[in-house]
Amino acid sequence: METEGAIRISLFILVFIAIAYWERRRPRRDTATHRKNRWLSNIALTLINTLTIRLVFPMAAVGMAFFAEQNQLGLLNIINLPMSISILASIIFLDLFIYFQHVLFHAVPALWRLHMVHHTDTDYDLTTGFRFHPIEIVLSMGLKSLAILAIGPPIIAVLVFEILLSSCAMFNHGNIKLPEKVDAILRRIIVTPDMHRVHHSPIKMETNSNFGFNLSIWDKLFGTYTQNTLSNQRTMPIGLENYQQPKNLNFFQLLKLPFTAKTGTYPINKSEQSKDSPP
Repeated sequence: METEGAIRISLFILVFIAIAYWERRRPRRDTATHRKNRWLSNIALTLINTLTIRLVFPMAAVGMAFFAEQNQLGLLNIINLPMSISILASIIFLDLFIYFQHVLFHAVPALWRLHMVHHTDTDYDLTTGFRFHPIEIVLSMGLKSLAILAIGPPIIAVLVFEILLSSCAMFNHGNIKLPEKVDAILRRIIVTPDMHRVHHSPIKMETNSNFGFNLSIWDKLFGTYTQNTLSNQRTMPIGLENYQQPKNLNFFQLLKLPFTAKTGTYPINKSEQSKDSPP
């Protein structure tokens, strides 16, 4: 618990530098917008989100696992399993939970309004992986905390999962080029950039697919997997149909977006007949 913050920050910085260098050396796509303005908005959201979580959830995910362990809460604190199995089961369960949570934010129009902030990025690189509205971050942490209390995972499992989650978010949002054969092998197990980029297409059926962040099995198991985008990966548009002007998507506008946005038909349960008019 005492070193959790230092470990996470150190690894976050190392992964960020590695992916940023990879993007510069072997980019998958040409950048469509000025990176400076995007990075300022995306990193500003990251800092606000980090501060908000520390204020609203001082214990965070690892602290919640510690609380569950101390009070013998959750399934894995009740049944006696070998530590290795408990750790593996916890990581897999939490990854499945994040998958369903992601689907939920696409299915409920009110939640989609929050999640739209992530999808309005008109370019695609590692900073897209932490472009989220603060309210979505708070709701997500609240739901994750309930999941941790329910299963009672080992503290080390939650720490490993949180590191995996942030690292994979930067990796699979990275503007990095992988050989096709390597991508095909990797996506049997984990979500690759080409696989997740489909999810950031403005085409609704592609936006509502490939929800996974870490393991690719969930999309394949639950029928939400799309092999590739209808467009070419190098030239496909990124973002949402009604939000293709980066100049209208600065930091302050992103904070207001959930309260002013038109959701269109992107929420999973919305039909073309209920389509909102463009903003």
